[in-house]
Amino acid sequence: MGRATEFEQSGQFAEAESLLARAAQDPAFNETERRAIDFARERLLRIRREYRLTQDDLFNDLQKSIRGLTLREFEQWVRNGRFDSRIIDGVRRFANPSVSNLFFRYPALNARRINPVDSSPEHHACLATAQSIRAASQETGQPIVLPKRLEVTMSATIKPNSVAPGTIIRAWLPIPRAYPFQTDFVLLESSSAVLHIADQNSPIRSAYLEQPADDAGSATFRIRYAYTSAGVWFNLDPKIVPPQWQPSSELEPFLRETQHVIFTDTVRKLSRRIIGTERNPVKRARLFYNWISHHIMYSYAPEYSTITNLTEFCLTRGYGDCGMQALLFITLCRLNGIPARWQSGWRLAPGSPNIHDWCEIYLPPWGWIPVDPYMGVYATRYATSLSANQRRQLRDFHFGGLSQFRMIANSDHCKELFPPKTSHRSDNVDFQRGEFEAAGQNLYFDKFSYSLTWKEIPGLDAALSE
Repeated sequence: MGRATEFEQSGQFAEAESLLARAAQDPAFNETERRAIDFARERLLRIRREYRLTQDDLFNDLQKSIRGLTLREFEQWVRNGRFDSRIIDGVRRFANPSVSNLFFRYPALNARRINPVDSSPEHHACLATAQSIRAASQETGQPIVLPKRLEVTMSATIKPNSVAPGTIIRAWLPIPRAYPFQTDFVLLESSSAVLHIADQNSPIRSAYLEQPADDAGSATFRIRYAYTSAGVWFNLDPKIVPPQWQPSSELEPFLRETQHVIFTDTVRKLSRRIIGTERNPVKRARLFYNWISHHIMYSYAPEYSTITNLTEFCLTRGYGDCGMQALLFITLCRLNGIPARWQSGWRLAPGSPNIHDWCEIYLPPWGWIPVDPYMGVYATRYATSLSANQRRQLRDFHFGGLSQFRMIANSDHCKELFPPKTSHRSDNVDFQRGEFEAAGQNLYFDKFSYSLTWKEIPGLDAALSE
C-alpha cells in the first residue's frame, strides 16, 4: 500500500493501479487487508473522475465564462496555482468545478462574468429568516420558535444499463432524525415497501428499500414524508457558563480525535494563534467561528472519499466546502475541550434545495447548539448585496442559530448504515444523496441521479396561535 501511495502522489496512477491489482491476487493478505486494497483501487478511479479537465478544456470553459480572457492571462493563473489540479499519468488534469471555484476564490472576477448570477434575493431571504427567528426567540424567551410543517419528496434513479434486468437493488435514503427542534416524522409514501427505518436517534438515519431493476437495468426509488422543523436561536452569554465546567463522560466521544478530526501540529499552532489566553468556552468557540468566516473561502470540493484528511485539506489551502469548514471548526473546538459534532442533511433554500453540512457544540447551561461555519463565510464574503451591519447580523445568527428550512439526517460523520452495506460507500463521510448497491457492488454517483423537492404544509402557525 505504501508503494502504491508513492506512485499516486507522484502522478503515476497506472503504476499504482497495476501494483494494487497484483496485491489483490496475493493470498497472503487477509479479508480486511483485501478490502482496504479494493478501496484503494476504487479511490484511484474516483480521483480520475474528479479531475477530468485538460488545460485546453479548462481554457475553453473559462472563455465562455470570463469576458476578455486571454491565453496569456490564463497561463499565468495556472502558474500561480489558481486551480486545483493533479498530474495523472503524465498529464495535468484540473478539477471539474474549476470555473465555479475561480469565482468563489477570486470574487473580483465577477465583474467580468459573462452570465452574472444575481444572488441578492437569497441574501435578503436568509437575513429575513434569521431576523424573524431571533426576534421570536427574544420575545418568547425560548430558543425553539416558529415551527413549520414541511413535506419532502426525494427521488433517486439508477441509470439504465447500470445493472442486469431483474437484479435486486438495495437503497438507503436519508430521512429526518429526532431533535428538540425537528420532530413528528411521518412516512407518507414510498416507491416500494420500506423494509427498515433507522431509529429516530440514529446518527445516520435512513429508510431502507429494495427494488428489482427493470428491463432497462434501471430503477427509481422515491419516498415522501412530512416532519416539523422549528427555528433555533440561543442567546449565548459567556458570563453564565459555569466556572470550571468539565464535560461529562457522555460527551467524551465528541472531544476525541477521529477520522478527519486530527490534532495536527498545524491545527495546534492555529488554535494558539486564534484564542491566545482566552479561557471561556463560548468566547473560544466564537473566535474559531469568526476566524473561519474571515479566513476560509468557499470552494466546491472533490468527493470526500478521495481525501484522507478533510480538515487539513481545507486549512492548508485556505478554502473548502461546507463540510470541510465544519470539520475544521469541530477539530478546533475538540482540541480545546469543547464537545463538537457533525450535523448534515439538506438546506431547503427556496427553489434550490441542496445538500449541506454544519455542526453542533455543547455549551452549558444550554446543551447542544447549532453552528454553521459555512453561513459565517457566506455572510462575510459572499452576501455582497447586504450592508456591513446586515452581514454581521447574518454571520452572528448562525453561531447558535438555525433556520427551519433544513432536513437533518445525520448527527455524526463516518457512521455505518443499517442494514449494513456490503460494498464500499459512495460517500464514507456523509449521507445525503443516498447509497445504492446491487449484487454486492456499489453503485457510485455516476450511476444514479437524485432530486429533492419540498413544500410547506399550511396551518401549523395558525394552529399554534389559537
